[in-house]
Amino acid sequence: MDENQKKEQAENNKQEENKEQHPAVTETEQPNEIEQKENVEDLKKEIAELKDKYLRLYADFENYKRLSAKNKAELIKYSNEELIRELLSVIDHLELALQHSANIENSSALAEGVQMTLKEIKTILEKFGLTVIEALGKPFDPVFHHAISQVESEETDENIVVSEFRKGYMLKDKVLRASLVGISKKPTEQRLNLTTENTEE
Repeated sequence: MDENQKKEQAENNKQEENKEQHPAVTETEQPNEIEQKENVEDLKKEIAELKDKYLRLYADFENYKRLSAKNKAELIKYSNEELIRELLSVIDHLELALQHSANIENSSALAEGVQMTLKEIKTILEKFGLTVIEALGKPFDPVFHHAISQVESEETDENIVVSEFRKGYMLKDKVLRASLVGISKKPTEQRLNLTTENTEE
């Protein structure tokens, strides 16, 4: 082998060594199949979480809208509540004046004027939803009645309203002022007898 052939052989060997140490990249490496599946699962999970957050936020917003609409309707419905509540004392005084005028001679003209004023005020307030709570003869109901006395009665069942000291009023479907009432109760001896009978039974 001559010298040129030796040089050529040596150069070829050197090139082979370089190829082994630094192989050529012929195509771009892609993520393997497992990594792709993991990425897809992560994305699905993230989308599900975002969807859940969106649905919760949407539900909260809808609840807020409903509550706001309800509060607005309530505000409009009872916008005159405080004014009407203050006017109830005026009605009380006019009704009291009528009661006293019945015992005063030559007061018919005055009583008539008070009666007309009272009627006019009630008519106006009724247009805004004011109604009287019917109390006398009704079973006691703590929602509508406030008991301030008890009256013993043999003829009336217990817890029946037998007297009314101050009228109560409703504003539409809301109790504006409860009636001040007296309620019936059985006489003490009769209550003891009933208790004894129930015990024996």
